[in-house]
Amino acid sequence: MSDHDTRSRMPERAFFALTIAAVAVPLLVLLFLLVIVTRSGLTRLGWDFVTSYPSRHADHAGILPGLVGSLWLMGLTALIALPLGVGAAIHLEEYGKQSRLSRLIEINIANLAGVPSIVYGLLGLGLFVRTLHMGRSVLAGACTLALLVLPMVVMVSREALRTVPMSLREAAYALGATRWQTIRQVVLPQAYPGILTGAILALARAIGETAPLVVVGALTYITFVPDGVDAPFTALPIQIFNWVSRPQRAFVVNAAAGIVVLLATMLVLNGAAIYLRNRLQKKRA
Repeated sequence: MSDHDTRSRMPERAFFALTIAAVAVPLLVLLFLLVIVTRSGLTRLGWDFVTSYPSRHADHAGILPGLVGSLWLMGLTALIALPLGVGAAIHLEEYGKQSRLSRLIEINIANLAGVPSIVYGLLGLGLFVRTLHMGRSVLAGACTLALLVLPMVVMVSREALRTVPMSLREAAYALGATRWQTIRQVVLPQAYPGILTGAILALARAIGETAPLVVVGALTYITFVPDGVDAPFTALPIQIFNWVSRPQRAFVVNAAAGIVVLLATMLVLNGAAIYLRNRLQKKRA
């Protein structure tokens, strides 16, 4: 290779090295934080920590109410946000016509995705807790988180629907299928992997939210687990925040262990969704 070719490829190599650094630096920072948190909370990690209730004594405190509350919130949030988000995406992409109103709706959905989470907490407090009289319950918290992640679900689902070739729709119409039959039997099966990717990202954001739940009325110290959608609740991020705000060193260790459990819970939920997505991709292939 001549010197001219070598010099001409230098910008490309520099850009390639820059992209590698852009990927490596965040991963190294994340790994560093995980190592620190795991080492700090390693002494408290155990089955007793997961199955115990909060206590004023750090050595006996556990995260069971927060863990169960987070699972309740994630399940209800998924049940509320995913059908609404996918349904809205189907209407906008498959049934909606290009008009000034549709463009206005698209702009508003994109803007809502960037609204701070505390604003959704205030909306949930006014709408679900007070106006609809849900009280400071699991259902009110889940509805608030569903509003928070709904714009993301709508946008990602629309992108997934757009990846389905128009030729598949036209082939279904040529065979006599109605629009709904085409969407249900042709479009949605092809778009499921992308829709599940959006669901994973949305729930990963929701499981770590604290500000909206604090505004809605999640408790920081409870010694019971929710027994229904109308029960008071707490969540893992709130329990962790409560421990971090205490001056005792032992509670900080508990907070580190709680962070590890929260990350493990998120990885398990995301892993299950990714496994389902890969299964659907294999069937699609």
